[in-house]
Amino acid sequence: MRVKCVICDTINQLPDDSPQAKKLRNRPIHTYMCDPCHERIGEKTEARLATGDFIFYKSSRRIEEDF
Repeated sequence: MRVKCVICDTINQLPDDSPQAKKLRNRPIHTYMCDPCHERIGEKTEARLATGDFIFYKSSRRIEEDF
């Protein structure tokens, strides 16, 4: 399956029987992001979290614990 990264527009090939390819075929709302872009966004998110100015709400349970 040919896929295109939503950020850098590179075209990659995924095996047709992989879980990620199945997810992209069956749920069109899901988008594909290549590994370098995924790592870059992860690193930048970690850097923002380290500043203390960025609040990252992972689940609604954490919001309830803060109150």
